[in-house]
Amino acid sequence: MTAPLIDLAGLSRHFALSSGLNTRFRKGGAKVVRAVDSVDIEIARGETFGLVGESGCGKSTVARLAVGLMRPTEGAVRFDRVDLASAGRRDLAALRRRIQMVFQDPYSSMNARWRIREIIAEPLRTLNLCSSPAEMDRRIDELLTLVGLSPADKRKYPHEFSGGQRQRISIARALSTNPEFLVCDEPTSALDVSVQSQILNLMKDLQAEFDLTFLFISHNLAVISHMADRVGVMYLGRIVEQAPAQRLFSAPRHPYTKLLLETVPDLNRIGYTRKPMSGEVPNPINPPSGCPFHPRCAFANDRCKQERPSIRADGQGTLVACHGVQEGRI
Repeated sequence: MTAPLIDLAGLSRHFALSSGLNTRFRKGGAKVVRAVDSVDIEIARGETFGLVGESGCGKSTVARLAVGLMRPTEGAVRFDRVDLASAGRRDLAALRRRIQMVFQDPYSSMNARWRIREIIAEPLRTLNLCSSPAEMDRRIDELLTLVGLSPADKRKYPHEFSGGQRQRISIARALSTNPEFLVCDEPTSALDVSVQSQILNLMKDLQAEFDLTFLFISHNLAVISHMADRVGVMYLGRIVEQAPAQRLFSAPRHPYTKLLLETVPDLNRIGYTRKPMSGEVPNPINPPSGCPFHPRCAFANDRCKQERPSIRADGQGTLVACHGVQEGRI
């Protein structure tokens, strides 16, 4: 088999709540939040891997780990077989050019005092990708045209654009280094629904044109079903189900995935009484014992309350972390 372009292996990121003296001398020491806990994801070249889950489940932390903005507490992020944490300065600089990120909020991810030219030029200048100002201007014009804007827009400021236009500028900035891997952290969640479809279609077109690989993060299952080839479902820092997109949406296995899919509108089920999402995500500071989903699960038994399930293949193309599925109860 071909090696994956991006490999997140046993990836964990823990945060201590406080490092103050009171915490250090408190019985039991500092409290630790396991924001990401032993996540394994492999993404093939040209593939879109969708990561979905409720707010606070650790999706954005995975995004920052994947591009090297954070160092993992445990595990490794390997890009094209190179571990980001152990790469030398020269290798890391070369990798930075091949990995870029599109952030969630197009309003806060740009410097409001910079013109669009400076915003797009920043990675070009940082990585020394243009030999002259004229070459840089040509590249900026090309990028703006590529995302459906005008070269004349480079003279404007961010406040002169709508949210959708700003996100196009963010995409142009991300593409400026000719990357191979894009991490998209909820890139359409701040946009109107009509604008979302335009941005999603633009990203699919760019992926086809430049053979891009995406880690696409969203809490919106409809967006994930439109974009992703494979999907991972996160709950309280862990992957609870992973499957090809078509299979996950047609035959979900984990009870949490089934509950999430109940929230997706379906014109073929008009009049159908939906099951509301029961309960709330547990406090990550004091997570429940055993399976973290058991307080909200209708199928939980004593084993679920005591023993955390490991993620295993179900023999039909799905990886699932659920005692009930593994025992044939669900």
